[in-house]
Amino acid sequence: MSQKIQIQLKPEEVNSEEIIRATISKNIGLTEDAFTFFWRKRSIDARKRDIKINGTFEIFEIGEEIPDQQIHFPKNDVSKGQFVHIIGAGPAGLYAALKAIELGFKPVIFERGKDVKSRRRDLAKLNKEQIVNPESNYCFGEGGAGTYSDGKLYTRSKKRGDVQQAMEWLVYFGADKDILVDAHPHIGTNKLPKLIENIREFIKSCGGEVHFESKLTDIHIENKKIVGLTINKTQKINADYVVLATGHSARDIFYLLHKRGVKVQAKPFALGVRIEHTQDLIDSIQYHGRLNDDFVPPASYSLVIQVDGRGVYSFCMCPGGIIAPCATEQEEVVTNGWSPSKRNNPYSNSGIVVSISPDDFPGKENDPFVCLDFQKSVEKACWEAAGKTQRVPAQCMKDFVENKLTKEFPRSSYQPGIVSVNLHEVLPKFVAKRLQQAFKDFGRKMPGYLTNDAVLHAPESRTSSPVQIPRDKESMMHPDVYGLFPCAEGAGYAGGIISAAIDGMQCVSAIKRVTSDGSDE
Repeated sequence: MSQKIQIQLKPEEVNSEEIIRATISKNIGLTEDAFTFFWRKRSIDARKRDIKINGTFEIFEIGEEIPDQQIHFPKNDVSKGQFVHIIGAGPAGLYAALKAIELGFKPVIFERGKDVKSRRRDLAKLNKEQIVNPESNYCFGEGGAGTYSDGKLYTRSKKRGDVQQAMEWLVYFGADKDILVDAHPHIGTNKLPKLIENIREFIKSCGGEVHFESKLTDIHIENKKIVGLTINKTQKINADYVVLATGHSARDIFYLLHKRGVKVQAKPFALGVRIEHTQDLIDSIQYHGRLNDDFVPPASYSLVIQVDGRGVYSFCMCPGGIIAPCATEQEEVVTNGWSPSKRNNPYSNSGIVVSISPDDFPGKENDPFVCLDFQKSVEKACWEAAGKTQRVPAQCMKDFVENKLTKEFPRSSYQPGIVSVNLHEVLPKFVAKRLQQAFKDFGRKMPGYLTNDAVLHAPESRTSSPVQIPRDKESMMHPDVYGLFPCAEGAGYAGGIISAAIDGMQCVSAIKRVTSDGSDE
């Protein structure tokens, strides 16, 4: 019978099997040659100067049967299976397709953007020429927003079995097995595209379909039941079950549903800036002065505070990363961050955002687009302030706190470029004032954090969808449209790669329940 134990190691000891084996031996009372061990969880404890690595290991005595450590996925032929139409090829859409194959359905994915390789050319134009392709950008295209924005896999989901399965499927399609062990797993933008291609080719090899540059332009509803879809304004297809996994930036889908009488509603989100420090500074703060170290990962941070009754917090912190332009229309600017797998860029960045609620707009609380309109207005104001280009308004942090225009910047990884702007003049006052106070408080929590060597880039505005598409908790269908399954970030029910993937899986499991109990007849 296996057993699990927890031990603490020095960072220098983590890659030494000899030291790990000796430490385990002392803890379990077996000689060092009497057992086999496997890493199960790994996390860093940097609360004290003497940094430790917490390790959980599963131990098997020699001669004991060891379960198969390989990950398997059923390659079912679903070419003649019942269709499940999936709108969007982000993590929710791709995992919905994989779950469909597992359950015997034929997934048919329609993705408005391009395949993962073709997206690169459009991203290059955005970075170098400041040309936004509204259908192919950091948000739209194969793999969704996560493909070219970091690949962080940490989730607060309580559905542990689903989390484990989602992570294991990533390993099956090419991710490093370390993601099953690390407390804050991460793949890296440089490795994600190949993994996404592997998933797509697997879906096709099982008889599923994946269609790129195929935009949902209409839905057809009869007697409160979905009956069809129109793709690219001309291609009309019959559809009984539709997983709507379009992501948090597909604003046209919200308007389309509203136009067709399908209920959507305003949803809280968050908005602020993306801040960039040097990674050495963050390492020094978090690791008590420890720098240039091969044994500890680039440091991250998580900050949260209440300012005047409203949450201000860090979002999508990217150690060793860069800041990317994530606009989906030409007359707006949007920032986000990502890191390569080694997180070896010299800078770190994080969103620092303020909670926004429909209640912030008296008299418009029931307007389904009130938060979306606010989000759009800030993005356009920042675009105008930076000269109506994909450059972004920027300000050094201490200058922002002191309400002074920045005269000289230390640097910025944002490739289209930055423009010196007093962000108090472009951000809504209730957002700017809370950020101003939060930075003072964060500087006290992390001495050295509040510095003019840190650069604010505005705005960080796509933290989550500002619109929610309602669905029934049990059936996961829209309460007014039978067969329509609002899914993941675009519907307001998930945030991040893994939680979106789990939501995609669960939507298809819900379809299976419907078809199995005969309620579709």
